[in-house]
Amino acid sequence: MDMGKVIGTVVATQKDPTLVGMRLLVVQPVTETGKETGTAQVAVDTEGLAGVGDLVYTVTGGDASFSHPEREMPTDAAIVGLVDTICVTDLDN
Repeated sequence: MDMGKVIGTVVATQKDPTLVGMRLLVVQPVTETGKETGTAQVAVDTEGLAGVGDLVYTVTGGDASFSHPEREMPTDAAIVGLVDTICVTDLDN
């Protein structure tokens, strides 16, 4: 799983039938400290809970295709939850 921040939305009037009713959001990957990393990607919001500005966790690849409990979707990235808090412990000290 990866963490990211929702930075935008995508409107698609034509899409695969299994994606009808699913929201497409633009997610910028971030580190555990909130620093942007990598390239933004479009992800399916499987639960319809995320919005612009939310911190989310995502899955990619085959896991994304099976992220919805009722249907398989042709997607490379899916939002599977909202991040409430982050607690990072320095294990070196």
